[in-house]
Amino acid sequence: MDESLKDNPLLVTEGLLPYDRIEPEHIVPAMEHVIAEAEKKIEKIEKELASTWDGLMKPMEDLDHAFAYAWSPVHHFLGVKNSDPLREAHETIQPKMVELRLRISQSKPVYDGLVAIRDGDEWDRLDEPQQRAIENNIRSAKHAGVGLEGEAKERFLEISRELSKLSTDFSNHLLDARKQFELIITDVEAIDGWPTTLKQIAAQSYNEARSSDGSEAFSDADEATADGGPWRITLDYPSYMPFMQHHRSRADRERLYRGQMTLASEGELDNTEIINRILTLRREQAVLLGYGTYADLSLASKMAPDVNAVHRMFDDLGAPSKPFAEEDLARLRDLAVSSGQSEPLAHWDVGFWAERLREQEFDYTDEQLRPYFPLPRVLDGLFGLAERLFDVKIERADGEAPVWHDDVQYFTVSDASSGEPMASFYLDPYSRPSEKRGGAWMAGCLDRRVIDDQIRLPVVHLVCNGTPPVGDTPSLMGFREVETLFHEFGHGLQGMLTTVDYAEVSGLGGVEWDAVELASQFMENWCYHKETLLGMTRHVETGDALPDDLYEKIVASRNFRAGSLMLRQLEFGKTDMTLHSTFDPDGLKTVFEVHQEVSAELSVLPPLEEDRFLCGFGHIFAGGYAAGYYSYKWSEVLSADAFGAFQDVGFEDEAKVREQGRQFRDTVLALGGGRHPMDVFKDFRGREPDTQALLRQQGLVSDKCKMTKETPDH
Repeated sequence: MDESLKDNPLLVTEGLLPYDRIEPEHIVPAMEHVIAEAEKKIEKIEKELASTWDGLMKPMEDLDHAFAYAWSPVHHFLGVKNSDPLREAHETIQPKMVELRLRISQSKPVYDGLVAIRDGDEWDRLDEPQQRAIENNIRSAKHAGVGLEGEAKERFLEISRELSKLSTDFSNHLLDARKQFELIITDVEAIDGWPTTLKQIAAQSYNEARSSDGSEAFSDADEATADGGPWRITLDYPSYMPFMQHHRSRADRERLYRGQMTLASEGELDNTEIINRILTLRREQAVLLGYGTYADLSLASKMAPDVNAVHRMFDDLGAPSKPFAEEDLARLRDLAVSSGQSEPLAHWDVGFWAERLREQEFDYTDEQLRPYFPLPRVLDGLFGLAERLFDVKIERADGEAPVWHDDVQYFTVSDASSGEPMASFYLDPYSRPSEKRGGAWMAGCLDRRVIDDQIRLPVVHLVCNGTPPVGDTPSLMGFREVETLFHEFGHGLQGMLTTVDYAEVSGLGGVEWDAVELASQFMENWCYHKETLLGMTRHVETGDALPDDLYEKIVASRNFRAGSLMLRQLEFGKTDMTLHSTFDPDGLKTVFEVHQEVSAELSVLPPLEEDRFLCGFGHIFAGGYAAGYYSYKWSEVLSADAFGAFQDVGFEDEAKVREQGRQFRDTVLALGGGRHPMDVFKDFRGREPDTQALLRQQGLVSDKCKMTKETPDH
């Protein structure tokens, strides 16, 4: 190693990461060294590989070890400690990392070696997680086109490059179209009823637009204020959603709604032809890989066995939800009429009247709840629940690990019965707008794996964006923030309590896309369990627990307009699946007609004839959800049914609750990607998932229907 690299913290490859020493200037030299070493190692593996686990999979796993210490921190810092020098270093290395990943995924010798293991005597000597890891690698390599040769491979690569460009073009058109739309409001009376946050966002947007070309905001005008205006509304959802809920002018709401539904659907930014081209190329790519449709290709790496199983879920959830959605709509119409609206209820009225109905029925705000949810108390409740359910002990261990910011807390996790260490995690709880991106997430830091015959225990990051403490007052959480913390901690538990020793399939590694939210959504359910919720609430000033009436309102509001929201998600999912399975891009029917047909089936308020929502459906045309949007509901069914196991034994029976919790730990949390998620679910529940569980949880009614695990035909 070059002398200049010896003190580079990104080249440490044991113990906890030295986060307190990592600086942007360390990234490029460290990563150039790691990439060069990796290239030598993959060449050596290709020349010397043997068709055994130790002769191929172990060296490939070892190849990844250095990147966990050198590259993972860079991605982590982009989220929590962002800066211009960091982004510059990342942009320098990113193309080289893409090239290296392509080099590895396209390795024919490695692919042939994996196939030889699967088809040879070694296969029967492997345990189930090892077999899953090899099958996953073979499938990934196949989907990367490694099995193709000659013209077929050349065409596959051409398609891949074009799809990448089309996806970027789709996103850019969408972004540019959003930038072009604005609604300037100057009349103070027009903002009557706006929440403070919307006023602040709209005034800030106006001030930012004053220096932008093409905006109606006057560059020489006085600075806008939240109370005095002017205010600028855009189609970005933090602006659009509260505006549609609180703005009283129907004409303004209609303008925004039509703008949103026709976004990027005309002129130079029209995404229509891009959509058609993407669907055509995806179908061709799937056929090249031996699949009938792109949906078949997508589902090959998911829990859902085939397209029919997904459509059965749509039917099982949609039919019983529709009467409730119709009732939702009728209530909104009644409220609109009784409040003086003479025009028929339109799409741009739904958000407004739904918010008025919610205010009537659930008269509370997040600001009322915050004093009852100080972060230290919430953490005590969350960790207490985990200890009760999963027989673990969670202890704060600040000072035992280097951290990237003084706010970051460090915890260790051990088995409560044996005292054996199991894992550890970092919690970065507070917002830092200058360097930390919004939202919340869990990310792996170090996977569980065997290194030099020793098990390396897993470490994860939990990142939130809560309100920082002020003086002696701790961070006070809104209820949605509490739910989010439980959600991310569920992901963290699956990463930490895994018992699989192969990094590819330990924790969340190798878990199918549509099953990955099971543990996280399962944990969210406990936020509505009375004893759990009241047990972690104490008013920051009085010490009182959350009043019963507020608890009842929280629970009741969970299922507000559940039928309508269910149908909306099913409409998106079914449109996506139809476009990627039975739709013919070269046929007479347009993509918009497909969406209209699905909407006619699943929407209680017919869509506008000029609706072009698909031109803005970035999830499936510029994201990772193509033929996969159904995953949101699929995983909700899993989590609701898993929580139903605790309802079935009765929350008051402590022994049985603990027994169920230990079973959840030993299956869902322990087995990770080392076992097919349907088998994992059956290990826990004793049967396959039941859609009735989700319908019951959301206050909807249905005959009992089940998902089934079948082998799809290709």
